[in-house]
Amino acid sequence: MSVKQLFAPIAADMQAVDAVIRSRLHSDVALIRKVAEYIVSSGGKRLRPALVLYTAGALGYRGDHHHELAAVVEFIHTASLLHDDVVDESDLRRGNRTANAAFGNATAVLVGDFLYSRAFQMMLRVDDMRVMRVLADATNVIAEGEVLQLLNCHNADVVIDDYLRVIRYKTAKLFEAAARLGGIVGGADPALEQRLADFGMHLGTAFQLIDDVLDYSADEADTGKHLGDDLAEGKPTLPLIHVMQHGTPEQAALVRRAIEGGGREDFPAVLVAIQSSGALEETRRYAEAEAKLAIDAISKLPPSHFKEALLQLSDFAVRRKH
Repeated sequence: MSVKQLFAPIAADMQAVDAVIRSRLHSDVALIRKVAEYIVSSGGKRLRPALVLYTAGALGYRGDHHHELAAVVEFIHTASLLHDDVVDESDLRRGNRTANAAFGNATAVLVGDFLYSRAFQMMLRVDDMRVMRVLADATNVIAEGEVLQLLNCHNADVVIDDYLRVIRYKTAKLFEAAARLGGIVGGADPALEQRLADFGMHLGTAFQLIDDVLDYSADEADTGKHLGDDLAEGKPTLPLIHVMQHGTPEQAALVRRAIEGGGREDFPAVLVAIQSSGALEETRRYAEAEAKLAIDAISKLPPSHFKEALLQLSDFAVRRKH
């Protein structure tokens, strides 16, 4: 299933969210408008905003606060990408030059700051302290995840639990917040709200684990990024951890050297080690287990086409090719 098919039930809502995004990007500073438009127009799956819409819809919500909150979630995500690309010195994302490559690091960081602050201005429109608490906490945890990932770079002694913690902080937390926000505006009771949040957390974890797989197996034309970027940055992702724990001593030593040294020189040999050790298959199994936990979390959600879409989203997260 394509993203377009997946979003068909919320097509009108997504158009409304896009309209909010574009209206809230306005700034009297021309460079901010230019960079923000460049980023927002460069593509992206918009899964996090869709989570807000689907979970609110599954609870029968009929207002328009979910459009504003979906846009807020996308702004926070986009701001984190701007800062990520500066830290990682990335020059390609979604097949386009990154903002830091196109406009410089200083501009990318400052426009990221603008998007964060604009997101918090937008939260006030909903006028719900719980919404603000969820998003403030999520933004803080995401920042902690960024720092944890930075600390783990070039550290070949990272174990699986350490890495999963980074994923849950850096990536899954915003998925979790998005799903919880839909529950809040939809009037879910505390138990159901928590199940929706659990759904988002497990879905986000599965999504990132498949990103780890694709970094060593996808077509660059499909992903819009360079294969082996994680290795070049010295990031010990799950496929690499698996090789060090279950590969031959020679393979483990090779991966350790590649993580500690960074760069792309060892990429071909590391790729062979990953493929021969079953690392990608094992990482997929982790992702599939997370997707199953996501599905279980919403098992008691009343039947609806919104719930069905959430289940399809869980399947898409682990079966996608880019």
